[in-house]
Amino acid sequence: MPSANLTAEVLSPEELARYSRHVILPQVGQKGQEALAGARMLIVGMGGLGSPVALYLAAGGVGTLGLADFDAVEEHNLQRQILHRTDAVGTAKTRSARTQLHGLNPHISIQDHTEGITIENVIALFADYDLIIDGSDNFPTRYLVNDAAFFTRKPVVFGSIFQFEGQVSVFDPAAEFPCYRCLFPEMPDPGSVPNCAEAGVFGALCGVIGSIQAMEAIKYSIGIGESLAGRILVLDALSMQFRTLNLKKDSNCPLCGSTPSITHLDQGNYEFECVTDGTENEASASDLPLEVSPEQAKVLLGSTAPPLLLDVREDFEVGICRIEQSVHIPMSQFSDQADRVPEDRPIVIYCHHGFRSLNVAQFLRDRGFQSVTSMRGGIDAWARQVDPSMSRY
Repeated sequence: MPSANLTAEVLSPEELARYSRHVILPQVGQKGQEALAGARMLIVGMGGLGSPVALYLAAGGVGTLGLADFDAVEEHNLQRQILHRTDAVGTAKTRSARTQLHGLNPHISIQDHTEGITIENVIALFADYDLIIDGSDNFPTRYLVNDAAFFTRKPVVFGSIFQFEGQVSVFDPAAEFPCYRCLFPEMPDPGSVPNCAEAGVFGALCGVIGSIQAMEAIKYSIGIGESLAGRILVLDALSMQFRTLNLKKDSNCPLCGSTPSITHLDQGNYEFECVTDGTENEASASDLPLEVSPEQAKVLLGSTAPPLLLDVREDFEVGICRIEQSVHIPMSQFSDQADRVPEDRPIVIYCHHGFRSLNVAQFLRDRGFQSVTSMRGGIDAWARQVDPSMSRY
């Protein structure tokens, strides 16, 4: 087990009483609990994974918790993001989290980073912590966390969830263990892997995976047991089967390999957009790029010869919100109903976040449709940028 080499803090009698169930464990003891009180951990993402991670680290007595998230609490978060409450909807997630965590344990220090992590702040931010816990839900952030942790020589407790499957590992290349890029050198193509908003997630799975991340973080800080560094734990919640796979450090890894191609943080390594032929401010129905912004889509729809607006979400999603005058063909039924789509008319396709629509747009282009585009960011971006009165989910 890697040693964190953290500064220990002297605990008060009240704190010793609070943490007594930890302290009586021979593997922890007062020394281990005091090391935990001296630990500084940064949680990236205060959502489905960050919620249980933060709750257990705060309850367990981690001395300083950093909370990094730029987002606000939304009602659809509450199905799985157990740190937040209904009355916090609309407030910053870091503010909501701070309120709940201080109510749970007033003895710890909490530092808000309401801007989240960015390529501009991440190096300085990581340098201020001993351990990073990655609870992010998108690939650009995941790769940025991995790369910044490598350059600052910080271990990362990684977690991810997708529908009914969860994964946990510890990436610590400074201790000669693999990093995330040893497994997945580059980000997948946009639209090839749906996120949780597109594919769904089993709420209670977040609690299981986040709790395991918290255990790994505590074990690392105290220096006990065997960590998941060099291994990845995979859970299939439907069959309730755990698998542990051994990971090897890749000598050809673009980040931590013997001849790395990534030697600094470059914005191009964390962009998750298709390269399009159009400009941000101009779009014509006769020559559509693969993606357009919601603002561009609005201009197209308001033209004298508007394109067909195609909604490829599922039935229940349409019941929550929709854009007027759109034709609905769920992506799950699209191959059987594709003949409903006219070939002689420009088409703008939208879904929830832009992943399904991008796939359908490419599907139609591959079959000879000339003027087909996907609305970047989907109806969620439309609600934020064009019609704020629309319900979001």
